Amino acid sequence: MSLRLRDRVVDLVPGRPLVMGVVNANPDSFSDARRLASRDECVEHALALVAAGADVIDVGGESGVTYTGLTPEEVECERVVPVVEALVAEGVTVSVDTFKPAVAAATLAAGASIVNDVSGLRDVELARLCAESGAALVIMHTRAAPKQVSFPPYDDVVADVEAFLVDRLAAARAAGVPDDRIILDPGPDFTKTPAETVDVLRAWDRYAALGLPLLAAVSRKYFLAAITGRPPQERLAGTLAAVVWAADAGAAMVRVHDVAEAVDALAVRAVLRGEAPVPEFDRDDESLKWIRSDGADRA
Repeated sequence: MSLRLRDRVVDLVPGRPLVMGVVNANPDSFSDARRLASRDECVEHALALVAAGADVIDVGGESGVTYTGLTPEEVECERVVPVVEALVAEGVTVSVDTFKPAVAAATLAAGASIVNDVSGLRDVELARLCAESGAALVIMHTRAAPKQVSFPPYDDVVADVEAFLVDRLAAARAAGVPDDRIILDPGPDFTKTPAETVDVLRAWDRYAALGLPLLAAVSRKYFLAAITGRPPQERLAGTLAAVVWAADAGAAMVRVHDVAEAVDALAVRAVLRGEAPVPEFDRDDESLKWIRSDGADRA
């Protein structure tokens, strides 16, 4: 299976998901202890994620939290377009987390390669924009409008996710987006209780049977809090467990905040499974063997 990102073709290897690093260019993300207050800070952080092993950078100018209102299109564009332009100039593959056609159009013009739509393709214009530009489209399951709280009484949440993705996939195809430019996302936590999210993730094979790449957006999510009792800033271990699970399940891409740690976890998994050799390393590097004390801790 391969994925086309404008003029780039990425071969997808089972068990080795692409790593999408998160850059929130907004002031109200639920998961960020440190706010990136300027274009330069966002770009610096994104380039650090790329250096740590991110294959794609997902830039968002509006948080999905429901306790703040919608961001005006022009404000969202002011937040994300300069970041996209700078990253594309550095050769970075950029995704933009937006459900607004005007923002998508501006960021695609700036060189973005993916539109990550968390609205469930409520506006098919997003698909048309991707079709025209050659960008890829992420279609995510949700039963609520952006910024709205909703927990529908699902008869069968897994069947609902499957049927929704099939329906929205048909809409994207009708708008001209080919299959090799579409990524599906079951939408962990979006209009789902933690238990429902777990049910959805356990049924991963149902969505994989649709034959398209799947995105596992599991980083710091609330379902991890239900399992571990940890607040967002303490969900790294839970996130890494979910990332490794997603690789085992065949996810084509994982969306994470902690890129270096996710890359390490996936590297260890690959070596232990015999999918990669132990890499070359500096046997004389004493720092790899133990922690040396400088004596300050004995004062």
